[in-house]
Amino acid sequence: MNSTKRLKMSTTFHDYDLEEPLTSNARPLKNSVITIRVIKSFPYRNVKNIVLHDYDLADKTAKDLFNDVLNKIQNEGSFRPFRNVKFDTLKIYTHAHGSKTVNLVINFDHDDDWTLDIENDKKKLFEYGIENETEISLFNKEDYLRFKENPEEKW
Repeated sequence: MNSTKRLKMSTTFHDYDLEEPLTSNARPLKNSVITIRVIKSFPYRNVKNIVLHDYDLADKTAKDLFNDVLNKIQNEGSFRPFRNVKFDTLKIYTHAHGSKTVNLVINFDHDDDWTLDIENDKKKLFEYGIENETEISLFNKEDYLRFKENPEEKW
């Protein structure tokens, strides 16, 4: 479902579609589940997930999401090894029910249109096409560009 259709739906009483069998459409925008893939190292495939339940895609922005995730990293003990990375980029890894990339760490495609603008505090998450069960990667952009030039895994 494209974001313009979702935008139109969100102005009605229900912004979800129980007639549609896909789980990405069966939950309201204000009650979504999204997965954040926190990437510490691309070559070593060091990735840890944060699952955000009941996340509000209608009112939250990319900046809000970025701050919420950084807060979890700073406050949850299991993310202690990830605290030394300077995270600065959010990028959609995959949409629910969409095809996944062959790379297990990051999606090399869609650098322009799937990267979220974490400085924009006006554009809502659903306007990026984010729906229930979307996976988003959090990483350091400089590390990503270096890995993209030479995608050699060292594990």
